[in-house]
Amino acid sequence: MIQSFIVNPKKLFLIDALGATVSAILLGVVLVKLERVFGIPVNTLYFLAALPVLFILYDLFCLTKNKDDVGPFLKLIAVVNIAYCCLSIGLAIYHLKTITIFGYLYILIEVIITFTLAVFEYKIANKLAENKINN
Repeated sequence: MIQSFIVNPKKLFLIDALGATVSAILLGVVLVKLERVFGIPVNTLYFLAALPVLFILYDLFCLTKNKDDVGPFLKLIAVVNIAYCCLSIGLAIYHLKTITIFGYLYILIEVIITFTLAVFEYKIANKLAENKINN
């Protein structure tokens, strides 16, 4: 599987954009309508939803890049995704008094998925850099 992403690393930007789209919709629309169920304040949900929208724009920009030059861009989105995970956890802790078990569960699932993707993106970026050096 790793080899298929090394051959076509731009697929990772598509996957990242798709995940960011799902996050933006869930955070900015669904969880807002169900604020009482999740216990995350609306302004926090909108803030968290805005970030994936920026990630989508970045991913789409990266799709225009030459396949051989995407390694650093992939590494950057991986680092930004990890920072987003940390921010999400931090905001969940900040809203300790209002967030419900469902809110924590949502944040936990999103962090696990996003962090896993980020680690994979980072590994592929490193492999691409290795291949560039060896060629």
